[in-house]
Amino acid sequence: MSPTLAGIGALVLWAFLALLARGAAGLPPLQVTAIAFAVGGALATLWLALRGQLGALRQPPIAWVHGVGGLFGYHALYFAAVAWAPPVEANLLNYLWPLLIVLLSAPILGLRLGPRRLAGVGLGLLGCGLVVGAGASFPPGALPGFLCAAGAALTWAVYSVTARRLAAVPTEAVAGFCLGAALLAGLAHLAFEPTVTPGVRQWLSAVLLGLGPVGAAFFLWDVGMKRGDPRLLGTLAYAVPVASTLLLIAAGEGTLSWRVALAVVLVVGGGWLAASAKDRAGGSAP
Repeated sequence: MSPTLAGIGALVLWAFLALLARGAAGLPPLQVTAIAFAVGGALATLWLALRGQLGALRQPPIAWVHGVGGLFGYHALYFAAVAWAPPVEANLLNYLWPLLIVLLSAPILGLRLGPRRLAGVGLGLLGCGLVVGAGASFPPGALPGFLCAAGAALTWAVYSVTARRLAAVPTEAVAGFCLGAALLAGLAHLAFEPTVTPGVRQWLSAVLLGLGPVGAAFFLWDVGMKRGDPRLLGTLAYAVPVASTLLLIAAGEGTLSWRVALAVVLVVGGGWLAASAKDRAGGSAP
């Protein structure tokens, strides 16, 4: 599997995040986060143990700060955002992270953007806005939540782009980062939330989250951002809110409107523009 294709696989798994989160409804968000990260981290660590690769967890402090801080920090800010601000508007601001990944690739990694990629970014952002809340309002008292949403977007973008600077850290180390994030989420849950005993459906949803969107997706994303093309992955990430919405519609949670259909066209068009962009040397983007 190519590194960029691995990153796309992570985006596919993240498309199921909203649908699985619906199945876990009723559980406090940090509790769901702790369970999901514990499942993903524990299974990944067991896999490493069976392969005799536990040594991959011995990483320098900067790698642990980057890994645990990125995974936990993003989710902590995101859940605070949807708690303190209208969720649709907060989610819209949160999905600035694909745009920020593409834009930050230039100053941090020295990668060229160019007008064609920027046009693709613009189309993707417009499609994202159509799906998750065009015409968002800003009611009084929502500013802290909006700041958290913007902080979540910036946290995930910086985490994703700077992962390329830590290319020497093996992807297997993400297992430990997930366990660290589970520990922090669990402590935060005990400090700020009541504990709810999950039902069968909630357990199933939380476990599936740990296997996919909050588990395997991070390993695939790590490979994609370290060795793939972050500009293309950042632009294609706009498909996540679109695909997530279409999955909810297929599950009977909504209807296919003109807004959703137009967003699909914009996201696909933006991805095509970014994918077909040429670098100055005359070849396609790596």
